[in-house]
Amino acid sequence: MRNYVRSVTGNRGSGQEIRVSFEFFPPKTPHMEATLSETIRRLNPLGPDFVSVTYGAGGSTRDTTRKTLEMVLATGNTPAAAHITCVDATREEVDAVVREFAALGIRRFVALRGDPAGGVGTRYQPHPNGYQNAAHLVAGLKAFGDFDISVAAYPERHPESPDFATDIDMLKRKVDNGATRAITQFFFDNDIYERYVERVRRAGIYIPIVPGIAPIHNFSALRNFASKCGATVPDWLADRFEGLENDPQTHALVASAVAAEQVFDLVDRGVSDFHFYTMNRPDLVFAICRLIGIRADKPVSELNAA
Repeated sequence: MRNYVRSVTGNRGSGQEIRVSFEFFPPKTPHMEATLSETIRRLNPLGPDFVSVTYGAGGSTRDTTRKTLEMVLATGNTPAAAHITCVDATREEVDAVVREFAALGIRRFVALRGDPAGGVGTRYQPHPNGYQNAAHLVAGLKAFGDFDISVAAYPERHPESPDFATDIDMLKRKVDNGATRAITQFFFDNDIYERYVERVRRAGIYIPIVPGIAPIHNFSALRNFASKCGATVPDWLADRFEGLENDPQTHALVASAVAAEQVFDLVDRGVSDFHFYTMNRPDLVFAICRLIGIRADKPVSELNAA
């Protein structure tokens, strides 16, 4: 493993600044709600640029997404972004959710088409009275006001796209309609990300393409999910986790090192913003942020005692 002891210091000290954002999902049970509360409490002092909260297809998590946004806003110092999808919903239903979240003080949205109720791999059918796709949804959000809008990008192209040209054309339509940044699907080969950014720039798209980083809490589950959404899991990565199925402590240590290594290599390539898919689990993300130079605004002992 490369030695990354150098001047990249996150949000403390001199050197190139690394900025992070986090994704949470709304809890389904009281236990999961307590876990989410702990995740927010532990990660908020790291000073993320923003945190995003996911939203279920057809409004299935509308109430819990709103409650999670309220939890984030209650911290008083972290901007919250609400995911919004258009799958299985009329335009009026989507607009009502946007108005509801905006009334909470939300000025950031992550505009996504959303996966069909059948999950990844199920053919998408636009609602006849709804927004037709993510580009259409971005235009609808912009009609409400000057929101900060993030959209999705796919370094290995969306599973439903026949080719990269089609995929990048959709991204360009989202940008032309007002998208502020794109956050990528997770990936583990940084060369794939770099080639994708080069394609995007050649297409005249110049918004930030923020890498989505997936800390590996469970390698087997991650590999299974990656196979469904078209993300490559390199052989070298599988080798790192081989034999660790029943060794969670070593698994976590390896996962921290792998993610930090990926981030630092991307920093070497000129990237400074990173979006972490937390899975509502704070410890691994907190450790990775420590490794890449992101420091909490209070000692760990105080965080644990809070």
